[in-house]
Amino acid sequence: MRYFVTGGAGFIGSHLVGRLVNMGAVSVYDNLSSGKQEFNNQHSSKPDFRFIQADILDRDRLSAAMAGSDTVFHLSFNPDVRIGQHDTEIDLNQGTIATYNVLETMRRQNISKIVFASSSVVYGETSGEPVSEDYGPLQPISLYGAAKLASEGLITAFCHLFNMQAWVFRFANVVGPRATHGVIYDFIHKLKRNTQELEILGDGKQAKSYIHVSDCVDGMLYGFQNSNNQVNVFNLGNHDVVEVTTIARLLLEQMGLSATKLRFTGGSRGWPGDVPRICLETSRMEKLGWKPKYDSKEAVSRAIGEILAETA
Repeated sequence: MRYFVTGGAGFIGSHLVGRLVNMGAVSVYDNLSSGKQEFNNQHSSKPDFRFIQADILDRDRLSAAMAGSDTVFHLSFNPDVRIGQHDTEIDLNQGTIATYNVLETMRRQNISKIVFASSSVVYGETSGEPVSEDYGPLQPISLYGAAKLASEGLITAFCHLFNMQAWVFRFANVVGPRATHGVIYDFIHKLKRNTQELEILGDGKQAKSYIHVSDCVDGMLYGFQNSNNQVNVFNLGNHDVVEVTTIARLLLEQMGLSATKLRFTGGSRGWPGDVPRICLETSRMEKLGWKPKYDSKEAVSRAIGEILAETA
């Protein structure tokens, strides 16, 4: 098999590439706006591995690079939900239009299989009860979430119009080594500047599902290999949640900073567009025979140790 991975130098993408290189030929396509080429350095000497530094918005480069592929794993996206409130075009361009370019290139080259990294933010604000894949209406409250949902819509339309097949995974908050953003990453870098006080955006009661990146990649591959509908949609995460304040305390414990004070900026959400609480219903993946190794709290605790080791 010949796999084409957009965003393959990013946090999740590079972990996925590490698995795919043992399954076939892999081409990574990444503009390195948030990813790092060094995340793939261990594969550079392999004869069936290619790295192409280019932007998905460059359709000619994309077409040339994708030629001959069998399956596209589309993970390229602006990774930071918060940027959209300052730059309203980034999620449109790097999300929705980029996804269209991927799909149109696939159509022209008769590549029929796409695996898409979506997000739980497509659900918007919910009641706080576990949310299933059939929940609706989907009303995202961030431009990032809107772009993910628009991309899902384009994917399903292309599937039905052009006989393609898709696997869409709505991720919980993914944590683990090589993270380039996120609550753990932000907290660690704040504490490196000041160990006396840790600023927490909002009231710290925001509670969300988390999944370790190793489980995330394992779940994607398992779902891809064990479901065969024309459009396969899965929540990928845990049905439990962790509060932001709990994450802060787990981090301070591992860093040995018992005297650090927590300072809350106030409000129910960390930033405009932040969903204060999201809990995922994961029975669809469980019915396929898959569960993550780590629950939300275990995933967070493990990720804290891994990111601390990286930044030591």
